[in-house]
Amino acid sequence: MSDLLPPSLDTVIVPRSADLGEGMVVHRSLPHVQRRTVGPFVFFDAIGPSRLAPGRAMDVRPHPHIGLATVTYLFEGEILHRDSLGCVQPIKPGAVNWMTAGRGIVHSERTPMELRGAPDGLPYHGAQVWVALPADREEVEPAFHHHPADTLPAFDDGAGVQGRLVLGDLQGLRSPVAVSSPMFQLDLRLAPGARFELPAEHVERAAHLFEGSLEVEGHPLEAGRLAVFTRGVPVVLRAGDQGARLIAFGGEPLEGPRFVWWNFVSSRKERIEQAKADWQAGRFAAVPGETEFIPLPEKVAAQPAPPAQQPRPVDYP
Repeated sequence: MSDLLPPSLDTVIVPRSADLGEGMVVHRSLPHVQRRTVGPFVFFDAIGPSRLAPGRAMDVRPHPHIGLATVTYLFEGEILHRDSLGCVQPIKPGAVNWMTAGRGIVHSERTPMELRGAPDGLPYHGAQVWVALPADREEVEPAFHHHPADTLPAFDDGAGVQGRLVLGDLQGLRSPVAVSSPMFQLDLRLAPGARFELPAEHVERAAHLFEGSLEVEGHPLEAGRLAVFTRGVPVVLRAGDQGARLIAFGGEPLEGPRFVWWNFVSSRKERIEQAKADWQAGRFAAVPGETEFIPLPEKVAAQPAPPAQQPRPVDYP
């Protein structure tokens, strides 16, 4: 088949994969040399599908963020979130953690104590994304909000299409998550041969295929790829013989570029420098009950750096 993309398909990104040890694998499609952002989304990590080694646990030690909101969404597994606001919240499949970093927050992500030591290991599958805050909201007070799966709008068309709206607005549905700008994130399941039309109501749109296969105007999309769609054009997604599981997302583009350094996002380079100095000097608030932390990286490319050289945002031991 020709390598030429159909009119509705702008770019197909092959993520960079990293084995973080203990059986945990992530696949990063944003930022990328082909595309830095989609709408306000500046970071997209597909988690797994992975299974931690028997008896092992995930322990992401406390680390800081500024200027963004993090979104954790799981298909499988469970993560215990703790942050410097004192919030302690398990996140389970289908639920949403929306954490607004604003002027600064610190959090950890770990396997809950009651699930540690599983003899068969623990599955992890899902996505973690970053949404850049609008420039006039980058320094808001940090906040954390959790939304269980049954509070998110879901639909089933009876013809093999099932979806859950994680963030924002789409086709008359609205998620209860209080987002920072126009956007959407949709968890979508398609039965073999099922079709779904992704409307052009949002300026920028993309979809990461987690399982199965898709066709876009006859062009095949393999599992593990990120498809970025053409602006202003409705997109018809058709599942292959094994069906498909994907996350579609996008929204209004950012009003200007963002600097991304380690876990920090800002429209101002000097703000990144201040955050680095604050973390180094211990001026961020601590996570209650935790004494570990991830130190400031010693060697990270200068900003704005090519997306392929962006450091990973968190340290998975």
